[in-house]
Amino acid sequence: MSRAAQHEPVMGEGVVTPVGPYSQAVRWGSVVFCSGQLGLDPGSGKLVEGVEAQARQALTNIGNLLKAAGSDLAHVVKATVFLVDMAAFPVVNPIYAEFMGDNRPARSTVQVAALPLGGLVEIEVIAYIAE
Repeated sequence: MSRAAQHEPVMGEGVVTPVGPYSQAVRWGSVVFCSGQLGLDPGSGKLVEGVEAQARQALTNIGNLLKAAGSDLAHVVKATVFLVDMAAFPVVNPIYAEFMGDNRPARSTVQVAALPLGGLVEIEVIAYIAE
């Protein structure tokens, strides 16, 4: 199968418009690669307030992307969490655990100097589509 036949940008309800020249998620066969998601409200396109709210919104946005691609958070196999301040780890970690439920994908958490739009947390995932 050709690259063009497999490479499908993901669009759907509750999916935030990208803030740059990229796809929010791409489906490649039965794998979904989600770009880093900020805590952007899909309705307003603006960041929600605070690290806790941004983590919840980022994970909600990821859930919406995965649903649009035919997957869900239970099928995430790898996640990367980017924090502007590692002191936010004890705030973000239980929210992440709540959203992931019994699923425990491989994960990295790194502190970064800054995130787009002044975000405090960004999360990206790779998931599979159960067929």
